[in-house]
Amino acid sequence: MGYKILSKFIKDISFEIPSVAAFALLEKEISKYNLNFDIKSKPFKNNMIEISTILKLVPTEEVKHKIMTEINYATIISIEDKMEKKDLEKAVLIDIPNEVYPTIYEVFVYLFEKAGVKDLSIKKEVNFEKMYNERHKN
Repeated sequence: MGYKILSKFIKDISFEIPSVAAFALLEKEISKYNLNFDIKSKPFKNNMIEISTILKLVPTEEVKHKIMTEINYATIISIEDKMEKKDLEKAVLIDIPNEVYPTIYEVFVYLFEKAGVKDLSIKKEVNFEKMYNERHKN
């Protein structure tokens, strides 16, 4: 594997339903939101890397009363063995996000449930490998 996960934690959460109209229309308009991901990494000393997997729910232009949600989930890894640059990149952009995404999704759904949103139909499956491959085509 070449790396070891040292720690995982919620670095930041932003969850805002700014109005009654936004709340009332949310279940109807949730299909007009896109699930976006951003993955960032920041090296530390002693072969450690912080990987931030950021999930955002982004409204399309059709949505008049928007909600704002974002979860930044950080993972600290230690590079155990000498890794090729490409293998490290795949670990950061595919392996780690695949491992932490179920927890991020669980937190995401929990927030909506506690906010009173009952029928949340957001796709659960995310293919990080496909995203990685599409990124490298360009």
